Amino acid sequence: MIEIKELVKKFGDQTVLNSINLTVSDKEKLMILGQNGAGKTTLMRCILGEYKPDAGSIVINGYQTIEERVKSLEKISFVPQLPPPLRQTVRELINYSSSLTGFDKGSIANFCQKMDLDIEPHYKKPFFKLSGGMKQKVLISIALARDSNVLIFDEPTANLDLKGRERFYDLINEYCMDKILMFISHRVEDLAGLANRKIELDIGKIVSDEKI
Repeated sequence: MIEIKELVKKFGDQTVLNSINLTVSDKEKLMILGQNGAGKTTLMRCILGEYKPDAGSIVINGYQTIEERVKSLEKISFVPQLPPPLRQTVRELINYSSSLTGFDKGSIANFCQKMDLDIEPHYKKPFFKLSGGMKQKVLISIALARDSNVLIFDEPTANLDLKGRERFYDLINEYCMDKILMFISHRVEDLAGLANRKIELDIGKIVSDEKI
């Protein structure tokens, strides 16, 4: 469960998140909508403990995201919209990711294969030299391999072609329906049969919260 109470985040004089209250129960599937600048990505970064709130609290699986960040992130997977320009090789990235939570490294290759990516020939390449679609598939595969109970996706299919998007949603349906899923996405039509709740942000406030 995720519990957000009276969350405020400011950058200088600008209030980006203004008294956000949101409870996400187990197995809920959220799509988070809003125009650019509405506060969607800032909300995600607060949930992940990357930003310290100016007021309010966020509790994930019973742990505070700032005071108990390691514990709060233990069962969370996150796939960003823009893959980071990591200079690690693909093998090093996989080994490092596995060392954090102890999941089977082979499962990453299996998930890549399910997304039509044979990753083994690319193990020695720096991650940043992979194509945009390949980076996205690797990060999605790592997220799925961790077997987290909360998965957060920020435009996860932005770099994928139609077939890649179909594979991604097939994997979500097969492996993640018993988990909390949070999607920031402009592809509302892709999430129509997957999400069961829609949140809309505008100027740092939740202006709509409905079951779908």
